[in-house]
Amino acid sequence: MQQTLPVIRTTPADMDWGTDLWDQCDQIEKHTQSGIDLLELYVKFVKERTEIEQSYAKQLRNLTKKYAKRGSKEELDCKFSNHASFQEILNELNDYAGQREIVAENMTTGICAELNKYLQDLKQERKGHLSEAKKAQQNLESSFKHLESIKKRFAKEWAEAEKATQQAEKTEHDVNATKMDVEKAKNHAHARTHTAEESRNDYAAELQKYNKEQNYFYYTEIPQIFNKMQEMDEQRIRHLAKGYCQFSDVEKKVLPIISKCLEGIAAAGNKINEKQDSMLFIEQHKSGFERPADVEFEDYSQGIKAATSDSSLNPPKVRAKLWPFGKKHKPPAAEDFSHLPPEQRKKKLQAKIDDINKELQKTQDQSDALEKMKGVYEQNPQLGDPTSLEPQISETTHHIGRLRGELAKYETWLSEAVGGEESANVINNNAQHVNVAADQTRNLYTEFDDEFEDVDPPLGQCTVLYNFEGNSEGTVSIAEGELLSIMEEDKGDGWMRVLKGNGEEGFIPSSYISRDS
Repeated sequence: MQQTLPVIRTTPADMDWGTDLWDQCDQIEKHTQSGIDLLELYVKFVKERTEIEQSYAKQLRNLTKKYAKRGSKEELDCKFSNHASFQEILNELNDYAGQREIVAENMTTGICAELNKYLQDLKQERKGHLSEAKKAQQNLESSFKHLESIKKRFAKEWAEAEKATQQAEKTEHDVNATKMDVEKAKNHAHARTHTAEESRNDYAAELQKYNKEQNYFYYTEIPQIFNKMQEMDEQRIRHLAKGYCQFSDVEKKVLPIISKCLEGIAAAGNKINEKQDSMLFIEQHKSGFERPADVEFEDYSQGIKAATSDSSLNPPKVRAKLWPFGKKHKPPAAEDFSHLPPEQRKKKLQAKIDDINKELQKTQDQSDALEKMKGVYEQNPQLGDPTSLEPQISETTHHIGRLRGELAKYETWLSEAVGGEESANVINNNAQHVNVAADQTRNLYTEFDDEFEDVDPPLGQCTVLYNFEGNSEGTVSIAEGELLSIMEEDKGDGWMRVLKGNGEEGFIPSSYISRDS
């Protein structure tokens, strides 16, 4: 006979795993494992995203480094707004690459590291819940096996009692049985019945105990475990949702700076001034020379029958050179730099004035120091003889006077170069044509000697980096890879004088060559 305990089950307003999935332990185990797999998958996804960001940032930095200007030529080019703007764009892009690195770093620390740590705790918690559920299931199964064992013993004892009772009845109706045999059979039947009753009571008690355990298992223990696993899984989902949002938030945090970088790139493009760049190019490279005058017509049809001696005395006119530097004839450098183009002359004169001013200031400071020392010696003769400083004071005073004379001289030349530039160009141009006849006769006799004039040794060797068309007077054309000899260093105006292998000599841009070690 089986006894059951009444069960009162309340249905909660909200569905939960413990109530509605009490018999779906396997499905709950699979579902929670699937959630952990998704969490691991997302961490892996974010990690690969960070690797892409890091690689992207590295490639951007390498790109900006590759195109960043370096060297004197590039620094000269950066004076132009379109060149400078490109460098600003590279700087902004480099900052942009830094923001991509920040995105990768924040994703690594804020998402991957946090979720990895939580993932380990989640696995341990899930393992504990499943172990607890398995242990509860094993306890219930063990209790059921014990109940079955008691039930079988009760069935066996009850069968033995019925058999003993039947045997006692049979013995009692047996005419051949003695009274002692009957009494013995009844006692045996009574003992078996008593044992069977005890087994029945044990079985009833064990059944009640099992039903209570089963009720606790299905309505208390398992629901509690499954609800904990439900809470665990919902917490996992919340963590995952937070990770999803962080994936966006990390990007949003750097958007203001990225926007500034992009705005900086746009601003760099908008600040370009094409007219200003054109004017700057003109200022850097204009020579200041007047354009060549028209070639005069020389009529040899009149008076062409002169004697050969006349032809030697009156050689045909040749066109005067507009630039004072020939291929083989190097005129001596004038102290006032009048041999240079007007713009270069002004730069040389200004540089000379600056040098004189520096030396003058230095000498003046030295003179002031000597005067102070002389005053100290006069007040304290024990420190030194004031007359011993007279030679130095006299020398510095003389040097100051000489420097001031040179300064006035160079300032006068600079004033002439700046104020009378146009008239000077006209005078020089006319003078070249006027003096041609006289110079031609003299050159006939001096040209041979000039071929053997002393030539300054080269200051070094250089290799041409870029092609340059020497279209203006005084310049020479050069080709990439050509080997040149340096005859005069760059004086600060961006030009240097070189000698080509064919003997041609002239000025080229200093930034177009690379010095050979």
